[in-house]
Amino acid sequence: MDLHFEELLEKITDFIKSEANTETVVGKQFELGNFKCVPVIKVGMGFGSGGGEGVEAKGKRGEGMGAGAGVGIEPIGFLVSKDDEISFIEAGKAHGLSAAFEKVPEMIEKIAMIKSKQPETA
Repeated sequence: MDLHFEELLEKITDFIKSEANTETVVGKQFELGNFKCVPVIKVGMGFGSGGGEGVEAKGKRGEGMGAGAGVGIEPIGFLVSKDDEISFIEAGKAHGLSAAFEKVPEMIEKIAMIKSKQPETA
């Protein structure tokens, strides 16, 4: 078995070229009413490889190699356009009314604490 690191690295490089393209990172455009939306996605990739060969004390030869890869994809937001206006809306961040609803449990807790500290009037 011959170790071919050059071939392995070439295959990994080809994989990166095919996966880290605009469509993978940005996503396909879609329409929502009068708005044109383009999802923006963060792509992370990691690769590792190694190999070796040797001869043991009894004269038996051995060689081997291996490789591994990992890919992570995370949506980070949307480019939204209508007519001449373009906006970026972050994913995972609450805006407007949804942000207010997320704070409701915290507000109820604070109101309950304030009421518990006030003396009761009959």
